[in-house]
Amino acid sequence: MTSQEAAGHGRSARRARRAERRAHEDFTGGVYGSLLAASVVLGAGSLGNFPRVELVVLLLLTGLVFWLAHVHAKVFGERLARQALDRRAVLSVCREEWPILRACLPPALAVLVSPLLGLDVQGAVWLALCVAVAGQVGWSVRAAVRAGASRRLVTVSALVNLLLGLIVVAVKLFVKH
Repeated sequence: MTSQEAAGHGRSARRARRAERRAHEDFTGGVYGSLLAASVVLGAGSLGNFPRVELVVLLLLTGLVFWLAHVHAKVFGERLARQALDRRAVLSVCREEWPILRACLPPALAVLVSPLLGLDVQGAVWLALCVAVAGQVGWSVRAAVRAGASRRLVTVSALVNLLLGLIVVAVKLFVKH
């Protein structure tokens, strides 16, 4: 086998591994992370002197902490009971749980771009909340489609997640800090 053939075989093997990981990807973490982000925005209440920066930091740090908590729980809860702990297993769990943190990024980005849209701080909060709810619905649809659900079940999943998000919005409307 020539070096070019070996390199091509290596790339093919990597592509096959990535495709297999995507096929087994679990998007429930994205749904959870989006609901978490919406809850963080809801609970932010009174922010200090730099409310946008503080909200972005709060979103990202909360997502990071919950991602780490899920990784820890899976590594030391599920995996350790079934197999020896090694670097590959830990990295696999980190990838599996990544959607939790990834789901917090769009609401944080919404807060960052809100001044470009002419929004005040409250507008930024509402934008982040809407983006989080939209993300939650999107993750649920992606999960249902990936699982091979019928169109009806995909729709039900989207509606249930939209309802959960609207409950968070209702709390924001009716509960004052």
